Amino acid sequence: MTYKKIIPFINGENELAANVICMAEQYCFSGADEIFLYNYSKIEKEREEFLATLKEVGRKIDIPFMVGMYTGRFEDVKKAFYTGADKVVIKYEICPDETIMKEAVGRFGSDKILIEIDEELPFEKISFPVDTLLLKHVDVGTVLEKKIMNCGKNIIIRDSLLRNDLEELLSLPKVDGVSTNYYENKDLFKVKNIMRDHGIAMNTFESSMEFSEFKTDDKGLVPCIVQDYRTNQVLMLGYMNEESYHATCATGKMTYFSRSRQELWCKGDTSGHYQYVKELALDCDNDTILAKVHQVGAACHTGSYSCFYKELAKKDYNDTNPLTILEEDFATIMERKNHPKEGSYTNYLFTKGIDKILKKCGEEATEIVIAAKNPDSEELKYEIADFLYHMMVLMAECGLTWEDVTKELANRR
Repeated sequence: MTYKKIIPFINGENELAANVICMAEQYCFSGADEIFLYNYSKIEKEREEFLATLKEVGRKIDIPFMVGMYTGRFEDVKKAFYTGADKVVIKYEICPDETIMKEAVGRFGSDKILIEIDEELPFEKISFPVDTLLLKHVDVGTVLEKKIMNCGKNIIIRDSLLRNDLEELLSLPKVDGVSTNYYENKDLFKVKNIMRDHGIAMNTFESSMEFSEFKTDDKGLVPCIVQDYRTNQVLMLGYMNEESYHATCATGKMTYFSRSRQELWCKGDTSGHYQYVKELALDCDNDTILAKVHQVGAACHTGSYSCFYKELAKKDYNDTNPLTILEEDFATIMERKNHPKEGSYTNYLFTKGIDKILKKCGEEATEIVIAAKNPDSEELKYEIADFLYHMMVLMAECGLTWEDVTKELANRR
């Protein structure tokens, strides 16, 4: 199903990096579909500082974000994407060379580049190499609708909503979403639910089943298992009744029914350790809910990240989960980097520096090529493991994490 989007925008010009990051996090957790961050400064130093801020934003949020920057050359577009951005916005009036747009589209795709343009310009008569235009300074009416229909592009409208109405803008044909700063520090889930009630398709947590179809206990409760959405680590077990389930869907924050206090409680209202919903599922018997969440802080009242930390019995086994192994190995490498250990080969590489690390990565890559020509895959397996280790040392040296890499891979899907 195609949804209309609410895309908060953040002006990064003359704004502290910490404020930009904080606003992006707030929007992410309050229900934004995407975020648009821009700084069109032509000053190189300011652009580099903004790029550094964007990298931190990419590490903090888990929804797509678009970046608007001055693009004096194709390299500027590449740098914007390297922050983890899902799309890059080129401002038409300050782009010195239209070939930059075409080169960017050729490299990243017409769906990944947007052109920002004033509605006053006859954009319907201009041939743009992109799928979507970002329109600003719009005057809603018949003229605008005709121009949108005739331009042959999808549209996102950027508007502060001081004189235009959100519902009216979202109802325009071919308009995919509205980018605005109007809802700073406001609950976007509530806004999206209102739009949905007015017949506009929005991406909300609208349950596909009625609670009456769930199998509850004699008190009307259903157990809910909660997992970290990234690692699938089990965090806790709670209980929901119909009211708490609907509250969870309406707010995007896990809300339970306390059996001891006999009242609803939104996880995090007291501690600040909110659980932001990513996915809700029901088991085959309709009697247990599985919630995947973004956990802020600790899930357990003891301060433990998970409530399940008391080991009762254990049999030794090899954990071959790729995510777990790579994360644990990388954590060990970072531990060596931050707390050197005498005689450690990893510390030897860090001491020798980037040139030595790069030399080893090159050597191991060559070993992979040689091993791949051998019909025995055992040698290839060994060489790949060697390369991955040295690559992780390089990542640690250059300030990258597995999350940075996997986010980039996710953006390419």
